[in-house]
Amino acid sequence: MACVETSDYRVGAVLLNRVMQEQLDEVSSDVPVVVSTETQEVESDQEQKIVSQLAMMIRTIGDAVKKDGKLDDAIDGMVGKMTSKTSYWKLVENVFEDSQITWERIVVLFYVAGRIAVKVVIAHIPQLVKDILKWTLEYFRNKLLDWIQKHGGWMNSFAELARVQVEKMSSMNTWSSGFILVFLGGVILGSVITWRLARRT
Repeated sequence: MACVETSDYRVGAVLLNRVMQEQLDEVSSDVPVVVSTETQEVESDQEQKIVSQLAMMIRTIGDAVKKDGKLDDAIDGMVGKMTSKTSYWKLVENVFEDSQITWERIVVLFYVAGRIAVKVVIAHIPQLVKDILKWTLEYFRNKLLDWIQKHGGWMNSFAELARVQVEKMSSMNTWSSGFILVFLGGVILGSVITWRLARRT
C-alpha cells in the first residue's frame, strides 16, 4: 500500500535533504557527496518559503549547538558503530531521550543527521549518507509526523523556534545579540508573511 505524502511530510523530507546537503557542501571531499538522487520537491511557493525559513532557523540553532562541542563528541563516538538502522536509531533516540517531542528537538534531529553525514564522509564511508537520510526520514514519518500534524504543521513551528533562537542568542555579547535580534526580527516578519499567505489560500 502506497503512503500518501502529506504536505508536512513533503516539507520535512525536502528540509532534511537541504539541511544535510548544506552541511555536506561545507566539507572538502575528493568526490562531492549528494544526499539524494531522487528529486524531492515542494509543491507550492508557500512550502518553498517554509523550507527556506526553517533551513535558516536550523542553521542558526545548529551553529549554537555546534559551539557546545558535546554533540560532535557524541557523534564521533557513534560514527564507527553506525552500521545499521538500529544503531542509528539509538543515537536518534538520544535527541528524544525522555520521549518529549518539541519543535526544537525535531530541528536538532535534522541538524544531527547533517552532522553525522559530514562525519561519515570525513571517515571515508560516504555510502552511509543515503542510509542516514533514509533512516532519518523513516524515523520522522513513524515517530514525529503525527506530532507535527497534531501541532498544526510546520507553519506553527516558527514562533517556538524563534523563541529558542532568542534564548540561544541571549548568551552572546551585546553587539552580536543586537545584530542577531534584528536578523530574527526579519525571520519572524517573514514567518508572519508566510502565515498570512497560507491563510489566503
